[in-house]
Amino acid sequence: MENVIEFVKTLLHPQSIIHYGGLSLLLFVVFAETGLFFGFFLPGDSLLFVAGLLCGTPIFDVHIITLLISVSIAGIFGNFVGYYFGKKTGPVIFSRDDSFFFKKKHAIYARDFYEKHGGSAIIMARFIPIVRTFVPIMAGVVSLDFKKFVWYNIIGCIAWVFSMILAGYFLGRAFPDIQKKLEYVVVLIILISMIPVILTFLKQKRANNQSNN
Repeated sequence: MENVIEFVKTLLHPQSIIHYGGLSLLLFVVFAETGLFFGFFLPGDSLLFVAGLLCGTPIFDVHIITLLISVSIAGIFGNFVGYYFGKKTGPVIFSRDDSFFFKKKHAIYARDFYEKHGGSAIIMARFIPIVRTFVPIMAGVVSLDFKKFVWYNIIGCIAWVFSMILAGYFLGRAFPDIQKKLEYVVVLIILISMIPVILTFLKQKRANNQSNN
């Protein structure tokens, strides 16, 4: 049991994922966070940023091109799995009971986000934690045309992966000493990535209050 707990703790920290699992574990986490409904708690933005920051160093000796291509593929296939899961489960997903690995409120939030933005939500969701896990599932639930989904999926994934990894990569090259303050960088990335979620939540809460008055 202790080994399981330690493994889960490792999956929550970008540095630990890269240090202990290297590229293989990184790809698994990206795949799970973008394709499996229980992957919503895994790090996404911060993991990609830190991977770019450490890319090519003794800590993470991977070529930047290899990193970009492999992570993009993992993210694209992750969304395909999410779409397939949504298409097979359909509305049943909303009748599931809450558990550690599933929160109904996240599925409802993703559904509302998808209904508001349509197919483009698949691209936008890549940059929003939690939402990026459930939006491809919602696309499957509503049976979005698969050809459209493929394009939205590829464009969104490449934009997300390249922007996050390259931002970390070039920052690391410009300021090598920043690796010594990695914990602060991770916290900052997490806070920035949560801004859209917080703003949308506050907006919805305000709209609900107005409708109840």
